[in-house]
Amino acid sequence: MELSWNDFTKVDMRVGTVVEVADFPEARNPAYKLWIDFGELGILKSSAQITVKYSKEELLGTQVVAVVNFPEKQIGPFMSQCLVLGAVDGKAVTILSPSKETPNGLRIA
Repeated sequence: MELSWNDFTKVDMRVGTVVEVADFPEARNPAYKLWIDFGELGILKSSAQITVKYSKEELLGTQVVAVVNFPEKQIGPFMSQCLVLGAVDGKAVTILSPSKETPNGLRIA
């Protein structure tokens, strides 16, 4: 299915910095709970299945790209507020991240 330019502009993707990471043992698939600072948008939470390639310590302070205008989604006892983007290879996900430090909250265009 082909997207129109108007469809693409509806997706609000932003850069944020991971400021807190916790295990998520209640998740069906191995995942972390993330708290991500998006600058003026504040800190949003996300559940991310990125445990194959990343440790909690490695993620702390990492900049990520996430979709911030999806409806919140209840995942077990945790409310996910954004979707961290990544390249998926089976169960191994590589997060998308700016190649240089970028101000939190900048929109991806």
